[in-house]
Amino acid sequence: MSDAPAAVPRSNAVVAVLAFAGIVVSLMQTLVIPIVPELPKLLDAPASDTAWAVTATLLAAAVATPVVGRLGDMFGKRRMLLVSVVMLVAGSVVCALSDSLIPMIIGRALQGLASGVIPLGISIMRDELPAERLAGSTALMSASLGIGGALGLPAAALIADNFSWHVLFWTSAALGVVAFALVSLFVPESRVRTGGRFDLVGGIGMATGLICLLLGISKGADWGWTSGTTIGLFVAAVVVLPAWGWFELRTEQPLVDLRTTARRQVLVTNLASIAVGFAMFAMSLVLPQLLQLPAQTGYGLGKSMLVAGLVMAPSGLVMMVTAPVSAAVSKARGPKTTLMIGALIVAAGYGLNIVLMTEVWHFVLAACVIGAGIGFTYGSMPALIMGAVPASETAAANSLNTLMRSIGTSSASAIAGVILAQMTTDFGGYALPSENGFKVVLAVGAGAALLAFVVASFIPRQRVAGDSAAPVAEDAAEAAGVAAKS
Repeated sequence: MSDAPAAVPRSNAVVAVLAFAGIVVSLMQTLVIPIVPELPKLLDAPASDTAWAVTATLLAAAVATPVVGRLGDMFGKRRMLLVSVVMLVAGSVVCALSDSLIPMIIGRALQGLASGVIPLGISIMRDELPAERLAGSTALMSASLGIGGALGLPAAALIADNFSWHVLFWTSAALGVVAFALVSLFVPESRVRTGGRFDLVGGIGMATGLICLLLGISKGADWGWTSGTTIGLFVAAVVVLPAWGWFELRTEQPLVDLRTTARRQVLVTNLASIAVGFAMFAMSLVLPQLLQLPAQTGYGLGKSMLVAGLVMAPSGLVMMVTAPVSAAVSKARGPKTTLMIGALIVAAGYGLNIVLMTEVWHFVLAACVIGAGIGFTYGSMPALIMGAVPASETAAANSLNTLMRSIGTSSASAIAGVILAQMTTDFGGYALPSENGFKVVLAVGAGAALLAFVVASFIPRQRVAGDSAAPVAEDAAEAAGVAAKS
């Protein structure tokens, strides 16, 4: 009993530190957005090449997230979280010191390797927090992906407008150092581990398949969707990923346990996550462009990047506020219900934006509604995943779920790019995306959210309230067994 009072502040510290680390890592999503148009001049390279500063992060994150999750389950989640933060700091320093394309791409790839921090943080919470704190804490940790992205845009725009662009990356490095120190001081290492041998062949196969798939999605518009390179990448992905799955089902210690992944609750949640990731990213693509297009177009508002960032920022705060609400709904009605409610809220936000897009406050309102929905959906996903996998596989399972969201966001970027490139209007001799083009993307975002709602309806009915004690007891027993063996 004497340890109980100390456990509360210790749990508070663990949650605060892990959420901070998640927000720091998610900042890299929006870190370069203010300087993307200037990168060709800053790095003395063609725009088609400087686009790799964004693509490299995407590809590195896709490969690293499931790999780091598996390594966390095997060798320690806190250890791999610290390694991920070191990658963020190293990548930030390389970018801060770079004045040419290759170092920038290397640095951005290193930053992408830090993407496993959020699923690792969720898994640490499962191992270390009391049951009554778990739902709200994991909801906040999951939502930190959106929170950091929303808050990072105005901060990055402010720095880029007033200082050298290198300061963006020095700031990222400094935040990473702070996160490393706080995790080292306040986050304990879990004793829940699987041990075993790392599946190197599976890692190479998964990396190859994912890179082919995501590279085709992200660069298809630039290379041409019918070009030999794009088609070749998609064909390679179709060949490699099933072959990788066949191998994983036949190895004793797979990188991804596909049998666990195939459980209905995990599989359907991951499919819904793709749709939610798509829906979330559509907002990030459309709203800043509409805010910054010239007012003379008749539908643009002619605002600066800083103003656009400030319009988006409240959505991040809303995500933070809705995390505990999401947890309360999950406790009362089950995380399946929370996910479905969140998807409907996101769809409503896009519908609102289609009819309200002429004033700044219209965009603030739409972003906040969509942010509330994202807070609900992102808060429910860890609970759904952890309710269907053993504690020893939590990091790998949450990492795969994070990867599914990333596939959704990558697909959103590609599809929105195609729509906006096809639906244009002439403005002073330049082709700009038309107002109807933006409305179509918003409608597609709403459709993706409704698709997530429909998919989520197939998730098995959840146990709520007092029924949740059984999984917790099973996890505790498993953790005790691991500890006894060690």
